[in-house]
Amino acid sequence: MAPAPAGPPPPVRKDRPRLRALLRWTAAVAVFAAAGAGTAYGVTRMDRTDVPGLATASDGRWDYPSVVKPPLLPGRPAVDDADNITGAHYTDLRALLLPAPHGAHEDTALRGTGGWLATKDFLTAYARPQDREKFGQQLTDHGLRHIAARGWTTADGTRTRIYLLQFDTAAVVQHLYDDGLSQSDGPGYELAGVERSVFDNGFPTGARVDGVERVAYAEAKPYGAEQTRQAYLRAGDVLALVVQSRKGSAATVPFQQTVTLQSELLG
Repeated sequence: MAPAPAGPPPPVRKDRPRLRALLRWTAAVAVFAAAGAGTAYGVTRMDRTDVPGLATASDGRWDYPSVVKPPLLPGRPAVDDADNITGAHYTDLRALLLPAPHGAHEDTALRGTGGWLATKDFLTAYARPQDREKFGQQLTDHGLRHIAARGWTTADGTRTRIYLLQFDTAAVVQHLYDDGLSQSDGPGYELAGVERSVFDNGFPTGARVDGVERVAYAEAKPYGAEQTRQAYLRAGDVLALVVQSRKGSAATVPFQQTVTLQSELLG
């Protein structure tokens, strides 16, 4: 007996391209835990429409490589563990720096010596000599241990700088953060090349990262040849500064994306 003729092929699922695209971009920006069960966290927790790193392809977001959170020292707690009373990051601070997006040109000067940037070189980011002197003294008084930094320039001319400053305890960072850095009317110390910065409240709600406090500023008009955006992050024993500048105006989406992903690594 001849076999029965095959029925018509099942209909093609139309949502597969969208699913593949979602998985591809989620993998490109998600941060994965290196300890424990290795489950994805961070931007994968948030709604797609709320996260700069998972926005639509036409909005100017950058193509970051997969970011992996470095492993903890053996037997040490995570920064948000209840047993970690000092809020310490028990890992190499340099490994907590966000990598540059694909195609960006790295600023090797920010590597410093052995991956550590000298405090005097970090302070050149600020405009006024009196601010550099005052902030430098605050860093000394609060027991700054070391600074790790990374910078790059993308094809559109946007210059990014990320500085991670590590101290002995989270309490010290909280005091420093509250004592002038996180003012609502502008940063306590203005960056070099910036006339006046104002509070930036444009971050999506979903971009908030547990355990990381953030304050962001954007240079107010008129800002001359280029605009600068900046954000301070407080995460345990680390104070971070993220800066982006571009001729004309500094785009919102890559700035929010960069700040969010750096927050994920620190949180």
